[in-house]
Amino acid sequence: MDYKKSKAPVNTVTRNIMDLCDETGNIYESVAIIAKRANQISVQIKEDLSKKLAEFASYNDSLEEVFENREQIEISRYYEKLPKPSLQATQEFVEDKVYWRDPAKDAQPTAEL
Repeated sequence: MDYKKSKAPVNTVTRNIMDLCDETGNIYESVAIIAKRANQISVQIKEDLSKKLAEFASYNDSLEEVFENREQIEISRYYEKLPKPSLQATQEFVEDKVYWRDPAKDAQPTAEL
């Protein structure tokens, strides 16, 4: 999922708890899935931002010289305006774009008569 093209809202949205637990049957399991996906999105965004800002890094040890680069400021502002990872993860979960499985449930043998 490309987080830059996400349809997630920028502000917090009130959601019906029953809609979130429809797929899993348990609200806590749904929240755990959303939290794990939010962490993945957060790490991905941080890596992308670090790569872009590394281009502007100066390797001078002089504390007296501080350069303000307009491109660097624009990149930072763009990432600040993106929806929060938790909102993006919730939107993906609601749209059924998150793949998840429970290994404990998959490992249980089924009894056939």
